[in-house]
Amino acid sequence: MGKPFFILLCLLAGIYTVRAQNINDSVCVLFIGNSYTHFNKLPDDIQKIAATQKIILLYQACVRGGYSFKKHLQKQEEIEIIKEGKWDFVILQEHSEAPAKPTEVVAQETYPYARALDSLVHVYNPKAHVIFYMTWAHKDGCLSPIADYPLIDTYTGMQERLKTSYLEMAYQNNAWCAPVGMVWQQVRRERPDYVLYWQDRTHPSPLGTYLAANVIFSTMFQKPYQTSYIKNLQTEQAEYIQQIAQKMVLNNLRLLNINRHDK
Repeated sequence: MGKPFFILLCLLAGIYTVRAQNINDSVCVLFIGNSYTHFNKLPDDIQKIAATQKIILLYQACVRGGYSFKKHLQKQEEIEIIKEGKWDFVILQEHSEAPAKPTEVVAQETYPYARALDSLVHVYNPKAHVIFYMTWAHKDGCLSPIADYPLIDTYTGMQERLKTSYLEMAYQNNAWCAPVGMVWQQVRRERPDYVLYWQDRTHPSPLGTYLAANVIFSTMFQKPYQTSYIKNLQTEQAEYIQQIAQKMVLNNLRLLNINRHDK
C-alpha cells in the first residue's frame, strides 16, 4: 500500500456504522478515535470475536484520521451520537502522540477533553462503561520529536509515557483502561519476529489490529475465552495473541481500574 493511498484512506475515514435488527441481548458499543481504530477495521474484529462467544455486538464508530479528543468534541454529529443514550461501552482512543507529550502538555491538551468526553457519555448513558484504549508507541520512538524532551525518542520511552497517561485518564474518570500498548510491548519482547506494524512504522499490521481487538474484548468482558476467529493469521500466532491479551487484562484488573460494578 503506497503513501498516496494511505493519505486518501485517512481523508476518507469518517463515521461508519454497522446496523442490525434490535435484539434484546445485544451489546452496543461506540468507538471514538482515529486511524488506529479504523486501520484493518478493528471494530469488525471485536464484533467477530464476540460472535464466537455468542455475544451479539452492535457498534458505531466515529473515526477520523489524525483526530484528537478535542477535535471529536467539536463535531456536533458525534455529540448527537453520544446523546442517543443506547451505549453499553464507549471506547476512547486519543491521537497516537498526544498522551506521550510532556506531563504539563498532556494535562492541558488531553486530560480535560478526556474528562469532557467521559462526562458527556455518562450524562446520556449512565450505565455505560468508558474504556480508554491505550495505544502503542511508534516503532522507533515518536515520529514527531519534541525539543528538550528526549524521553520519547525511543520506543520504550514513548510507550512508558503512553502507559502512564492512559492509566491516569482511567483513574481520573473512574473508567477502565484497555492495555493494548502493554501487550504490544510484551509481544515485541517475547516474539520479535511478529510483525505488529504496518510499513509506516506506526499504524498496525493485521496482526497488530488482532492484538488490539483481543485486548479490548478481554477488557470489556473479563472472562477467559478461546475464539475460532483468527483473521487469516497463522493459528499459532492467533492463539498466542489471544492468551497474552487475556493474561494481561485478567492479571492486572486493579492496575487497569477494572471492577465488576456499574458506576
